[in-house]
Amino acid sequence: MVKFILVDDDAGELKHLAFLLEEFVKEDKEIRCFSKVDAELKKEIQNTDVRKIYVLDIQLGNKVSGISVAKLIREVDWQSEIIFITNHDEMFESAHRTVYKIFDFIEKFHEFDKRFKKDITEILKRNFDNEMFLYKANNVELSIYYRAILYIYRDTEERKLVIVTDNNKYKVSLSIKEILTYLDKRFVQCHRSCIVNKTRIQEKNFKEGYFVLDNGRKEFLLSKKFKKEFPNE
Repeated sequence: MVKFILVDDDAGELKHLAFLLEEFVKEDKEIRCFSKVDAELKKEIQNTDVRKIYVLDIQLGNKVSGISVAKLIREVDWQSEIIFITNHDEMFESAHRTVYKIFDFIEKFHEFDKRFKKDITEILKRNFDNEMFLYKANNVELSIYYRAILYIYRDTEERKLVIVTDNNKYKVSLSIKEILTYLDKRFVQCHRSCIVNKTRIQEKNFKEGYFVLDNGRKEFLLSKKFKKEFPNE
């Protein structure tokens, strides 16, 4: 699944972008439209659990720039793609100079539909770690990229598992044994009540019983009993 985040202060432009995506993007998708930089957009940016393609108008209302939105994105997310759209090509150099990794810069009145479709198609063809944890039970439905999951631990009070990502926590009614069947080989049990994403570990200390993740987070959920899950130790 890919999520499209469209940001433009022109309601007509937002409607047109959404129409184009509905018309030619056949894979599972979600489209969210924003006409201003508000708390909801900032919350969306902070959630890096799913793949996103941002389409940003470079000049928004109330003297807000799409470049400033892109900077907010790159503070927490270097994976998602950013496409700028504009009426003014003189902003091209400024955007590329101040924002890391821009996919493209499209002028609204120069073969826009053709270039937009070409860009989106090219992005969707790229190799991407899109394997996901998929879970559905009762009123709970989750889709989380494996790469976004840091670790999973048991909440003894609620008797549920808590899936921890960089920015969120999700609770599911599964056992440690059951949830392992939902995961791929990057996940190993490291404690009687914890599973960790090996690719996100930066440091392991079996003597002290902790691991450090690539975001600097330190957790005392590492047991010598599960050292065999880490063959290089």
